[in-house]
Amino acid sequence: MTANPIAETVASLMPRAQAELTELVAFRSVADPAVFPRSECEGAAEWVAGALRAEGFQDVALLDTPDGSRSVYGLLPGPEGAPTVLLYAHYDVQPPLGEDAWLSPPFELTERNGRWYGRGSADCKGGFIMHLLALRALQANGGVPVSVKVIVEGSEEQGTGGLERYAEAHPELLTADAVVIGDSGNFRVGLPTVTATLRGMTMLRVQLDTLEGNLHSGQFGGAAPDALAALIRLLDSLRADDGSTVIDGLASDAVWDGLQYPQEEFRRDAKVIDGVELIGGGTVADRIWARPAVTVIGIDCPAVVGSTPSVQASARAQVSLRVPPGTDAADATELLTAHLEAHTPWGARLSVEQVGQGQPFRADTSSPAYTAMADAMRVAYPGEEMQSAGLGGSIPLCNTLATLYPDAEILLIGLSEPEAQIHAVNESVSPEELERLSVTEAHFLVNYARSKKA
Repeated sequence: MTANPIAETVASLMPRAQAELTELVAFRSVADPAVFPRSECEGAAEWVAGALRAEGFQDVALLDTPDGSRSVYGLLPGPEGAPTVLLYAHYDVQPPLGEDAWLSPPFELTERNGRWYGRGSADCKGGFIMHLLALRALQANGGVPVSVKVIVEGSEEQGTGGLERYAEAHPELLTADAVVIGDSGNFRVGLPTVTATLRGMTMLRVQLDTLEGNLHSGQFGGAAPDALAALIRLLDSLRADDGSTVIDGLASDAVWDGLQYPQEEFRRDAKVIDGVELIGGGTVADRIWARPAVTVIGIDCPAVVGSTPSVQASARAQVSLRVPPGTDAADATELLTAHLEAHTPWGARLSVEQVGQGQPFRADTSSPAYTAMADAMRVAYPGEEMQSAGLGGSIPLCNTLATLYPDAEILLIGLSEPEAQIHAVNESVSPEELERLSVTEAHFLVNYARSKKA
């Protein structure tokens, strides 16, 4: 990395960043009280609020959002007439998915093989630390040249829309000239990348009921309708033979014309077992950035251990549908629901409950803020040019902000490169990426302030 005062300051702050991320990762802040007590999220929110106050932020507040979560807000005033930049992250995390599968405890930040492991280290507690590092580096080198608002969400992973609805009810709170969403990631470690598109998401709980109660499979099996078998057939209707998502009436043939994702690289990043085929058609980029993707993320059914020879009376699944830009998430929800109704076998009684939804997003990468970001990335990543990629995941707040503030420029960067394995066991963050992206963000704020004066 080319030596410069900002980069040198960030490098000197990395031990402090590791210590702070250790503290923040220790909160089991899954925004679902059925998994961990709500006090874990409340503790994380208080920690974030304390960190903002320590940096001189004003009006620091814990906002009670309509879904029962808390978001943390703070304002750092800049020079008179300076533009305002909103920095976003979230402190809630995905469940650990079985702590025994982790090589080190998921809520203890552990250094191993040059990476820091822990749930939320990249997604997205590390994103908040990135914001702090950038601001501290600027404070140590002449001050922050813009007004900064920070919003740190408490329920992004659940997709329950608390912050979106709060922002809609208080539109003046998050007004800004530019927004940096610190919740995406580079295409690969060392390759500076902005995220140009996000797939939206809809989440449904699907239940099938066929009997008033379970029955002995020897006495009734063969004629009694098995709810679990019906559910399996219904879920299978959502895929073609090659594994492509098939939902009646939903287009699934879009093409991605930007940065491509070679199959062998994807197989390595996804840790696909030798001999197992990838699913779907088209390029990998088509499949993960430009087309819908359905995933069954959970099924309620008897475990193998302790199961009895019974015909099941009820079965339930949670189904996630990723929605590409150009498709309205509400329309996709209606099509998915209609598909499920049309393909339910044997007259089973179907009930569908929507538990989450977020719209897809497409950024305007031709805006002045992206020029400022490209220049910043050249400094932090010598010899590399900024790349634009898609992201298969969802950040529902992006569309809310774009609707509320149509003139704001929205940029997406972050620490969730493929090796981070976000949402999986053994999530980790690259400290080198944390350092370089913090330098990037600091230089972006300087560049953006200059561009608004020109």
